[in-house]
Amino acid sequence: QVQLVESGGGLVQPGGSLRLSCAASGSIFSISAMGWYRQAPGKERELVATITNSDSRNYADSVKDRFTISRNNSKNAVYLQMNSLKAEDTAVYYCNLITMTSSYWGQGTQVTVSS
Repeated sequence: QVQLVESGGGLVQPGGSLRLSCAASGSIFSISAMGWYRQAPGKERELVATITNSDSRNYADSVKDRFTISRNNSKNAVYLQMNSLKAEDTAVYYCNLITMTSSYWGQGTQVTVSS
């Protein structure tokens, strides 16, 4: 069983920054990629950023040049540095881990951007 635990969410003013962290534990074999998704109220879950085991990164157009994804392979952890936050970034952010056979999700962490 694999568990993903996110942290780092909270309330921030527009233009501010937050750093999300996600740590994976359990029986983890052959991680292919890790990433972050988000879901705003009344909307579908959408991709924010992903990073593969070869360090290839992919970002949603809406967050390019503002968000940076990184990972620590020795800790099975993935991070999301979010800068220049906007109100439209408000959502529950979910960590995702993909292996050769399965996909796992964290419980989500709330990010609220408001003055």
